Amino acid sequence: MPTADHALAPPPASASAPPYLAALVPVVRRAAPVLPIVAVVALLALPVPAGASGDGPQITVADVASGLVVALCVLTAVRSARRPLTRTAALLFGLPVVGVTAAACAAPTGGAALAGAARYLQIFVLVPLAVLALLRDGRDVRLVAWSFVGLAGWQGALGVHQYVTGTGASYMGEDIRAVGTFGPTDVMGMATVVSFGVVCALALAFRDGAPRQRAAAVTCAALLLVPLALSFSRGAWIATAAACGVVLVLAGVRRALRVLLAATAAAVVLVGGFGVGSQMLQQRLGSITEVADAPDQSVTDRYTMWAASFDMWRERPVTGVGLKSFPEYRDSHASVALSSGSDTAGAGHGFARQPLLSPHNMYLLILSEQGLLGLCALAGCWVGLLTCGLRRWARTRAQPSAAHGDRLDCALLACGLLVWQLVDFLYADIGGPSTVLTAIVLGVAAWWGVGDHTRRREVPAP
Repeated sequence: MPTADHALAPPPASASAPPYLAALVPVVRRAAPVLPIVAVVALLALPVPAGASGDGPQITVADVASGLVVALCVLTAVRSARRPLTRTAALLFGLPVVGVTAAACAAPTGGAALAGAARYLQIFVLVPLAVLALLRDGRDVRLVAWSFVGLAGWQGALGVHQYVTGTGASYMGEDIRAVGTFGPTDVMGMATVVSFGVVCALALAFRDGAPRQRAAAVTCAALLLVPLALSFSRGAWIATAAACGVVLVLAGVRRALRVLLAATAAAVVLVGGFGVGSQMLQQRLGSITEVADAPDQSVTDRYTMWAASFDMWRERPVTGVGLKSFPEYRDSHASVALSSGSDTAGAGHGFARQPLLSPHNMYLLILSEQGLLGLCALAGCWVGLLTCGLRRWARTRAQPSAAHGDRLDCALLACGLLVWQLVDFLYADIGGPSTVLTAIVLGVAAWWGVGDHTRRREVPAP
């Protein structure tokens, strides 16, 4: 007969919980450190509240969550009593701190400059370092990459629905532009998310030893091309083409040639044989090579603001005109060709006139507001991350059995995302809810390029 103590003892966990839950517990515990990063990505699937998009100041739920990720990283570092960064990482991410601080001190408007400095430090320093510290190995990186693909699938599905039903943002008089949940005032939001999804899926397709995941990644990459095309974003198209080209080349020249031949054949069959692709899409694609001959008003405005950025830099070449000061100096440096703003409508929003508050070129925005000091600091950090990432890719290719997550798909993922961001900065700058993804991309690139891959943190046993 069992004793009283034995009768009152709780049943084992394996007996009280269903088998699938018992198997899920160690998986969740293993992924717990990286789940806050995944949560930040997932929060971008929520509808953007009115007034939280565009170029004005905004604080979204994802931004708040990214701040909590930074706080969690600090607490983890204090509790572990370990140095979370390598010397190279500290040096590279220390450069933007110097440039942003100098520009904030030299700015004529103190309040706006402090807000701008906080935003720059959040996106380019604090959140990337938190992501770098929380990522442990290739499994964590792949989990973040799949969260990018999942978000892209959700936003892309909404964008395709908007195009088919005519409920998207206004484009050439029709409400057909796919914008997802970001609205007409942030038309680059969905394009950015879907582009990241395409690059992540393509990189994951080269993972060794996981044929099912490779097949799923190839399928996702192909499907995401549809909403990317329907975003009508020329800058996202160019950046995605460049990033995918880098991924294919790093994966192997022969593989790149095979994929390019297959993609060309598919395009010929779809467009030439079945006539896939609307006339608007073909015109938008053809306009990429015609912007210099017959630019539309949006291109004219962009060129005019680029010229104004150079004029601001010539006025104050070292520290620039100050953080968040571009709108104040714009009219005094821009020509009469600049329009008063861009028209936005559709996707559940009424007609609105959106002011032009930035040059839509990250490098020129930094040059005009932070001068050569700020541009060299920020661009130096990005170039350093890319250089270190390519060097580690070369070592990984030479030693396929490298330990602690040094795998080809992780290298392709980090380098491809970073190349996409650096190319896209030629046509866009920070602004809008999707900007927090830029910080995560920099963190993933930092993990691969300057992270400590010789030490693997212990995971508590289930």
